[in-house]
Amino acid sequence: MNGIDLYYELRGNGPRLLLFNGSGASIAGSTLLIDQLAMHFEVLVHDQRCLGRTTVTHAVPTMADYAADGAALLDHVGWDVARVFGISFGGMVAQEFAVTHPARVERLVLACTSPGGDGGSSYPLHTIASLPTDEQERLRLHLADARYTAEYLAGHPFDQLLVDYAAAARSVPKTDDQLRGESLQLQARSYHDVWNRLTAIACPTLVAYGEFDALAPPANSAAIAKRVADSTLRGFEGGHAFLAQDRKALPCLVEFLLASTR
Repeated sequence: MNGIDLYYELRGNGPRLLLFNGSGASIAGSTLLIDQLAMHFEVLVHDQRCLGRTTVTHAVPTMADYAADGAALLDHVGWDVARVFGISFGGMVAQEFAVTHPARVERLVLACTSPGGDGGSSYPLHTIASLPTDEQERLRLHLADARYTAEYLAGHPFDQLLVDYAAAARSVPKTDDQLRGESLQLQARSYHDVWNRLTAIACPTLVAYGEFDALAPPANSAAIAKRVADSTLRGFEGGHAFLAQDRKALPCLVEFLLASTR
């Protein structure tokens, strides 16, 4: 598809849902979320270009490339339309997809993401690797949740588990090709800007954010909601991982996606 080998899976039964995952995220590392969604939907999920079992390209992809991959995948499986759920980087791709192919999106959830441009951008993750190691760790903690300090985590064991899980995932050895692919995705992410095109989104949209997210600040979600005509803005307890931190979050997003379409 689109000149690359695009790995995808279909799971579950129910309304059709296209899932766009976050930075560095593959199907293999997102099983818990995919399985939860598959309890309610027929989930179509793919390793986005440069990640997982999908081709690592030579050139830096564009955000339009990622959206085009989503459209090609729908064509491949024979779906004219779908509900769409985008998380973090996947929320950026979902915005690009929705403004480019508005007729193919029945309902849209944008979680912990940013529009770019004058609407605000998420933190430039491609710059972190150039920092000293101790500064990288401090910054990652802050970006994940602005409350995260050693003292806070000592009193919140579940949040410490989330931090430990993320650190363990980063420590898994990777091939040079995997590292190059992740770097290419982060470079593509740095050019994301749909701000002036958000008015093209034509479907009911839920914009969801974590109240303490410093990676994709709440103000960026509010900006998206102001620009999209048929939108609802909803904040949840937590940071960038609010879907895990707030038990009300995922059921709320699922309920929105399950609602009848026009």
